[in-house]
Amino acid sequence: MGQTHLMDVYNEFFNKRGYVAGQILLTQEDLNDRKRFLNIRYTLNSLLKCGAVPVINENDSVSTEEIKFGDNDRLSSLVADLADSDLMVVLTDVEGLYGRDGSVLKEVRSINGDVRALCVGKGCEVSTGGMMTKIEAVRNATHAGIDCVIAGGRKKDVLVSIAEGRSEGTFFPAGKTKIRARKRWIAFSLKPRGTIFVDEGAQKAIVKGNRSLLPSGIVRAAGKFAAGDLVVIAGPSCKEIARGLSNYSSAEIDKIKGLKSAQIEQQLGYNDYDEAVHRDNLAIVEEE
Repeated sequence: MGQTHLMDVYNEFFNKRGYVAGQILLTQEDLNDRKRFLNIRYTLNSLLKCGAVPVINENDSVSTEEIKFGDNDRLSSLVADLADSDLMVVLTDVEGLYGRDGSVLKEVRSINGDVRALCVGKGCEVSTGGMMTKIEAVRNATHAGIDCVIAGGRKKDVLVSIAEGRSEGTFFPAGKTKIRARKRWIAFSLKPRGTIFVDEGAQKAIVKGNRSLLPSGIVRAAGKFAAGDLVVIAGPSCKEIARGLSNYSSAEIDKIKGLKSAQIEQQLGYNDYDEAVHRDNLAIVEEE
């Protein structure tokens, strides 16, 4: 019932500036399908060209746990990428990311373990995430070549100040190397269905050599997934190094793990692919 009232409020204020607001409601399932993903991008760009401001939220009326985004921070980073944004601003109830001395960090160039250690607690009782979900959203966006700012939402004209280039909150510059669009879709838009653990040799081949994941480098699989599902690829330390679309189900991976590609048909009775995950369907997401 609140949706129509909310959109009336948006339209009231945007109309004063000569704009109209258009509502878009999304689920994770909308982004899982590459064609639907691209259609949403086309719709967003078309609205912007017409001078309309898209107001985007999760479609709670049809969302289930399987197709939920999880939080609006993650949704914001996906939308920023969809819209080919130059800048993503996350407004919250604090002034930015605080350092160990309690002061706001003006700029963070790399999101690593030290930065994540600064993220503690949730913003309030009704929030679904906290600073950690905002940092992960920023990480996704900077990998897509988008500058980001986390700032306090209670400050008057904070968006105007940021748009005009003044220092507000914490600034996260875009990554130097932008991941290709389809690889970003694999890495950040989809939700993984399971995990494939690999040995040191496979990790090196994937991360350093830009190679496909072969069955010979697989140690084990966790979770239940089908062929074509997104999986996390984890190294010997169990840390995530990549994400990719698996050519085989979890049950099939269990049967062919550790085998050479030539042995797949002997074990399964067929050989649809020599690779467990082809490099074209694999995105490196190794933590910095």
